[in-house]
Amino acid sequence: YSISDWIKYFQRDMGVYLDFLFSDEINAFSLKGRLDYEVPYFNINGDRDYQTNFKLAQAYFDQVRAPYKQMFVMKDTTHGLLESKSELFSAYNESLALKWLGNSVDLMTMIGSGESMELINPPDSEVKLVTDYVLPRLASTPEAVVLYDDNRKQQIFEDIKNLRDVSYDRDLFRERAERAEMLVVSNANFCRPLMEIGKELRKPIAVNIREYREEKVVYNEDFLRGVNILYISDDRLKGDPYDFVKSLAAKYRPGIIILGQGAEGLILYDKNKNIIVHYNTVKTHKTVNTAGAGNALFSCFLHFYNKTGDSVFAVKNAMLFASYKIGFMGTSSGFMTEEEIIRWRNLIWRDGR
Repeated sequence: YSISDWIKYFQRDMGVYLDFLFSDEINAFSLKGRLDYEVPYFNINGDRDYQTNFKLAQAYFDQVRAPYKQMFVMKDTTHGLLESKSELFSAYNESLALKWLGNSVDLMTMIGSGESMELINPPDSEVKLVTDYVLPRLASTPEAVVLYDDNRKQQIFEDIKNLRDVSYDRDLFRERAERAEMLVVSNANFCRPLMEIGKELRKPIAVNIREYREEKVVYNEDFLRGVNILYISDDRLKGDPYDFVKSLAAKYRPGIIILGQGAEGLILYDKNKNIIVHYNTVKTHKTVNTAGAGNALFSCFLHFYNKTGDSVFAVKNAMLFASYKIGFMGTSSGFMTEEEIIRWRNLIWRDGR
């Protein structure tokens, strides 16, 4: 933890926590003597969690009796592991969706040293990505576990290995970026200097922040400044969403902001159209797997916006694309074709386009 983390910790109002700590109710949450579970048992801890130390969790885990159990220790992760690793695992899903829609896509990322490129292009995948810019520079490939519900709410547990300590080849990135129509940049740490190169080249830049939290504003500042198209989720948003979008627009001046609101739909801001409008979600399938829904929506929006320049047209298509996607398992299946999007669009909105 940093000095500022400790200062914020001691400035918090601890009254509610202390009242609960010394109440009778806390006994109902105690795990002492509770070792038998009739369901699979998973324990996920950060190796830098000093509040619920993973060594103590391991000692408890070793005594648990369950049909199946597994212990995950996330590297370089503190107590708030649900929030601390929110910038990864988007580029792959977005690349798949963009390629499916007919775009020329070059995925620029890093994987574990010695890893087979079948990791990127499994034999049964309908979508094949160019791997010329996938660099095997990491000690091992990052991993994630995603939990989700019918309301599209997710909890994501990520183990990023040594990704934050390794740099991408800037010369290689510049060479490819010079020929690109648009750059879709993750807010992973290694993308920070790549963001600057994109701005130097005056390329349109789209960034998926995924979720906004005040304590990560400084971390995301490099990505928010200079972004043209911003996608962000309201999962942890406090306050009025319209005021939030207006404040982002005033401070960072992107052309487009999409605030994803899960099952509630989304808010679209377009500087050129001078609009900030809410769209309710659409339903084309029963929810099966919400993992990658935001990536699918963002990718489809970029596809149609880059093609037409019409944000309203693009966002309606993107909502259909994402709605259809969550009716399927897996990140490389459940993509609509443009023809299917048109049919669903005419059925739902009947705007004749």
